This record gives sequence, C-alpha cells and structure tokens, in this order.
Amino acid sequence: MSTPRGRNLQTLFKRMPAFAASSIPDVRIRGVSMDSRAVRPGWLFAAIKGESANGYDYIPQALANGAAAVMGTLAAPVGLNAPYLQVAGDIHAAVAYLAATLHNFPARKLRMIGVTGTDGKTTTTSMIYHILRSAGIRVGMISTVSAQIGERVLDTGFHVTTPESPDIQGYLAEMVRAGLTHCVLETTSHGLVQGRVAACDFDAAVITNVTHEHLDYHGSYENYLRAKGLLFESLSHTPRKRIGNLRAAVLNKDDQSYGYLKRVSPVRQVSYSLLNEASLWADEIDNQAAQLAFTCHFGEDKALRVRTPMTGLYNVSNSLAALGLCVNLLGVPAETAVQALASLPGVPGRMERIDLGQPFSAIVDFAHTPNALSRALETARGLTRGRLIAVFGSAGLRDREKRKMMPAVSIRQADLSYLTAEDPRTESLDAILQDMADAAREAGGREGENFWRVPDRGDAIRLALQAAQPGDLVIVCGKGHEQSMCFEKTEYAWDDRQAVRAALAELLGTPGPQMPWLPTSKEKPGA
Repeated sequence: MSTPRGRNLQTLFKRMPAFAASSIPDVRIRGVSMDSRAVRPGWLFAAIKGESANGYDYIPQALANGAAAVMGTLAAPVGLNAPYLQVAGDIHAAVAYLAATLHNFPARKLRMIGVTGTDGKTTTTSMIYHILRSAGIRVGMISTVSAQIGERVLDTGFHVTTPESPDIQGYLAEMVRAGLTHCVLETTSHGLVQGRVAACDFDAAVITNVTHEHLDYHGSYENYLRAKGLLFESLSHTPRKRIGNLRAAVLNKDDQSYGYLKRVSPVRQVSYSLLNEASLWADEIDNQAAQLAFTCHFGEDKALRVRTPMTGLYNVSNSLAALGLCVNLLGVPAETAVQALASLPGVPGRMERIDLGQPFSAIVDFAHTPNALSRALETARGLTRGRLIAVFGSAGLRDREKRKMMPAVSIRQADLSYLTAEDPRTESLDAILQDMADAAREAGGREGENFWRVPDRGDAIRLALQAAQPGDLVIVCGKGHEQSMCFEKTEYAWDDRQAVRAALAELLGTPGPQMPWLPTSKEKPGA
C-alpha cells in the first residue's frame, strides 16, 4: 500500500469535519496508525485506550519507529518530546477522517456498497463483486477474507473483522489509482461502532440478517441491531458526489431486522424474500449437493431460473440480496447477473469440500453463530444419506450464551458432535467445554455416546473422521478461512482446511500436510 506524501496536520484538520481539538501542531505527516508496530517515519500515532491495551503505553515504541506526532484524548503525557494533539470525542472517527483526508477522500470518487449482517456477509459481498465484474464494471472488494484491487489480492488479517480505518482508506485510494469505479465493503457491527468505516461515504447498504451474535460487546439484541442500523442511517449523510448519490438500501423482508431497518433507511429501498411479497422473491427452490437452483421473480413481469454452486437454502437469500443490489439498484441486466451467479467461484471456508478420496464427505464451514450452525447442519443433512458428524467450539471472551445455544443446535440436528477449542483466548478452555457439555446434556445429549469433549481441535477432527463410515458427512465449523487460533494472547497458525487434509492423510495412509500445532496438542511443535 503506497504512502501519501507529507501533508501539514493543520491543513488536514481544516478539511475534516469539526473535531474539538487543542492547538494543532504545525507538523507534516505521511500516514496515521493506531498500532505502534506499524508506524513508519513521518506518521502520526493515535494513542487509544482500548479494552485490553492502552495505546499510551506504546508511545515510546511509536516514536522509536519514527512517529512525527502523537494524537490522543488525554492530556499530553509528562515529558513527551514530540508534537501532541489532544482531541475530544470519538478518536476512532478522527483517525478515520484523518486517513481519508490524507488520501483525498477516495470514497467520494467511488460507488460505495456496504454489506452487513450476522451471517452471510462474506458470501453476499463476494456475489456482488463477481456479478459486477461479470457485467464489466471496474469494482474492488474489501472483505474479511481479502481485499481485491484489480488483479491484486491482499490478505486483510488473521481474524474476521473489518480492517482498521487507515487500512480501509489506503485500499480505497489504491482502487481510485487503479481506475476502479465501485467498491464492495463487508462491514461488521464492530467496524460500524468503532468508527472503522467512518469517511467511507456509502451509497448503498445491504443486510443479510441480524441474529444472535456479539451480545457480549453490544449488550442486547436491540443494541446490536442499532449498530447494524448505523450503516443504513449513514446513507443520508453521504456528501454529494460528482458521480451522483444513490442513497438506497437492500433489506431482508424475512428477517426480524426488517421493520427497524426500513424505518432508519432512506426512502429508496429494495426488499427480498422467500416468504413475503417483496421487490424480488424466490420460489421453486431445488437444493442439491452440487448446485442450488431457484426461480427469481424480479417483480410481476420477469422471472429467471438461477443456478449457483453455492448450496444451502440460506444462499437463496444471499443471492437475492446480491441480485437486488446489482439489478434493481445498479442497473445490471438481470440475465447478466443470473449468468454470473452460475459461475461464482467458491468462497474460502464456506461449505468447502475436502476430498482426498475418502469414502465419506468432509466439509469446512465458517458457521460460528447458533443460526449459522443450524443452517449449515440443515444444508449438510441434505447432502448425505448417512450420519451427520459435527465438530465445533465456542470462542472465549465472547457471547457466553452462544456456548449454550450451539451445542443444543448440534444435538438436535447432528448425529454425533465433537466439542472442541475455538479461540479460547484468556478464558479457561475446560470451563468453556464444561458449559458446552452441560448445554448438550440439557438438550438430550449423552456424553460418550453422541457427543464428546476434545480440547485439542486437531484431535477432535481426527476422531470425527475416524468415526465416519462410508456415506457419512463430517462438517468442521467455526473457523472457515481463518488462519490462526488464539490461546491466551498468542495467535497460533491454524487452518481448518489444512487440519482436515492432514487428518484425512493420516487416516488414509497417504501423503498430506502436517497437522498444525496448538498448545493443547500432545505432540511437540514440528514433531
């Protein structure tokens, strides 16, 4: 990502929305970061006091890396030998607008499409991106998997989240320089509340659904829904663009979020449904192992048969959301959009099949919420005539209710369940698994008969695959595309897809990758 040329901090603040600030230092900066490790010479370091770390403790490291100035909400630290800017209010928004100003507000030169929801965000984002590219539109994408700018694919990080605002603004600036005209940005509730997508100047917002998730952070479903609603409310505040302003929302009429989001969205709205009268709806659904097919009604007078390799009934809704945005709002011909869905490449870690020639099916999926797990198991059940075997965990320092709800879902819908580690962080893994086991028993599960606790995720995958008989299906849920797992405060390299391949190779006695190592493993690292 290229670095802007040095700009005077006082001049930058004059171009930003009003932020209450002390006297602004007369200093030139070339970038901004909230991570002292990422600071480069001539950058401004934003010292932010977070939930688990205090940015003020890292000011010396930022200065050692060449920071030209420091910004924060507290008074300047005693003895600080560097220009300091104290701002009042939302420092995350100040960082976002400062980054946007450094890059000359790239979002104002792009048609910005935000996609949010609990489940299906990445898939829907990828669908929209693929349809627009197939229609000849020069579009970029920023998802929790990667950023795609022309032919360049950039990793956006280990764990699922919206990137920090300086990274987003840098990606958008690259898109403008590459001659792109549209950007599809996957937007999480954390990204909205923490101001990471401030200054993104959205033109259109798409919702997938709003179900039980992140209540540890938001406190209640109502607060979580309001966080999602920030994306839709922002549409009315997007500055006027030379390319014109769309100010439009795509809403899921089947979801409980519909009433609230309809109220807070601009007048221009597109609704989609499997059940209700809407702008576009689906019927004649045929969900097969290799293909999902349905008829999409674009109003009363036009209906087209849609086929996509993305299986699962929930992908009917995801497809409708993408079609509603691309066809109803952006004017892509319906035939072009439908044809694009037929050639949609697989989304990493979403119902991804792993096949080393074993006599049963193995799938890796990102499902990490109760609703997503239920839908993944429902889809998987339709893909096998044998038993359904599930492997999953529940993250530490996150919504504790999930670790009660997810085992109950699996006991009801799977034949065998293996409860295991999934980013325990600083919580006790044994305590997490105890909560999950208690919930499984309350749902009618019998430990040692239809569910097991296996702390090491590699061992849980091995045992599930060893239990599989010809015709069964094993689904490993919760990590999907992610490339690490967190124990205490350390991220260990981990990929469920590699782990499944390694376990299958061991089971079949064929060459394969090595099982990734975790602190719960009985084997020594690299053994």
